[in-house]
Amino acid sequence: MDGAAATWTPRKQVVLYPSPGMGHLVSMIELGKVLAARGLAITIVIVSLPFVDTGARGPFLAGVTAANPSVSFHCLPQVQVPPLDSNHPEAVTYEVAGLSVPHLRGFLAGASPAVLVVDFFCSIALDVAAELGVPGYCFFTSPAEALAFFLYFPVLHARSAASFQEMGEELVHVPGIPALPATHLPKPLMDRDDAAYRWSLRVSPDLCRSQGIIVNTFRSLEPRAVDAVAAGFCTPPGLPTPPVYCIGPLIKSEEVGVKRGHECLAWLDTQLTASVVFLCFGSLGVFDARQIREVAIGLEASGKRFLWVVRSPPNDDPAKKFEEPPEPDLDALLPEGFLDRTKGTGLVVKSWAPQRDVLAHGAVGGFVTHCGWNSVLEAVMAGVPMLAWPLYAEQRMNRVFLEEELGLAVAVDGYDKEMVEADEVAAKVRWLIDSDGGRVLRERTTAAMGRAREALREGGESNLMLTRLVEGWMLGDMGRGFS
Repeated sequence: MDGAAATWTPRKQVVLYPSPGMGHLVSMIELGKVLAARGLAITIVIVSLPFVDTGARGPFLAGVTAANPSVSFHCLPQVQVPPLDSNHPEAVTYEVAGLSVPHLRGFLAGASPAVLVVDFFCSIALDVAAELGVPGYCFFTSPAEALAFFLYFPVLHARSAASFQEMGEELVHVPGIPALPATHLPKPLMDRDDAAYRWSLRVSPDLCRSQGIIVNTFRSLEPRAVDAVAAGFCTPPGLPTPPVYCIGPLIKSEEVGVKRGHECLAWLDTQLTASVVFLCFGSLGVFDARQIREVAIGLEASGKRFLWVVRSPPNDDPAKKFEEPPEPDLDALLPEGFLDRTKGTGLVVKSWAPQRDVLAHGAVGGFVTHCGWNSVLEAVMAGVPMLAWPLYAEQRMNRVFLEEELGLAVAVDGYDKEMVEADEVAAKVRWLIDSDGGRVLRERTTAAMGRAREALREGGESNLMLTRLVEGWMLGDMGRGFS
């Protein structure tokens, strides 16, 4: 006992600084878990957006710490955000991170962590890390192909005085990734005079001056993009190329939030293997009432089995834009008699389903998704082929990557128009479940699932990269990733 006590050393502390969005927070928590499992003490700094009720987050965070004693949370004081010249929530997220810098500096000065890892939207915090002599890293929760774009963004900005919104369908070329129509770039980047655009422009230099970029992907999924970034092809002139650590796929190790999923999982237990199409569009994905009706008509016309998560339409009141919507009134939103007519073939659930568990169920044969990267990785880990219906953030870019580069999804026509028609919903659902093309897509996704699991196993590419990263932190030697 005495000998053990004499050799015991405290765990090195790593501070993680996620942006406030739930998807980003969940990804950072999963990163915290894998780092804690390798002997590090993890503190996750929480910031709150001014328009979001975070009361429900407390029990969730407490549950994470209860299950993972080496993961703790520290909440920074809420900041007051002045009026911004932007309608994009991303601008508010950037601004909150900037205004929180003094609070973060005070916390870090007292905690003296070995390492700080920040979210993409919090890259301004890397200045604080450098000021305090703390090695600073970025955790990138989107694909490496999106990382290539954002690193190269200042180069694109310098080449043209036009805003992306003025370029229409003109192709934007970035090393290592497919050419992207300007219309498919994130909406906050469309207007170069917008506050969100200006904030995004400073991210690339921040990341390039970091000690490294940790990416939630695996190299064998996106080799061209990872290699282009690591080789410096996406780095703006005059800036260093940081090491890249692909340690994914990191997905939820268990469902978070309220446990309401038993109904749909029990229903899936009664269905045939790979017979059900699952439709779910993320925590922010909402459709207006007309689009909901079109989806319903299309699903019924397809004749295929479905599990569909329906959320209430967006609130037209700007003051309530970011509030959690109420439970949907299915009788008012769906065509008359729809639930009765589809009782034998479909199940509609309100607002939420345990997506990770649903995708992992053998009855699910396809996934209609908004292309959020967490959702994509969950589908890849489950071997479920995707129909791409991008809605917001970088999801249109992800659609291009998934369809044209990775071959793991096919888009629904009309996602970039006012409406996806019922006939298109029916046709694509039938194609996914019944056609030879759908079978080929399923085989490709199954192969990607195998590569993902291989990457995570002992000695796999992501496992080795994580080991190299953590060992460097333990020894105080900030080593190299892909570079």
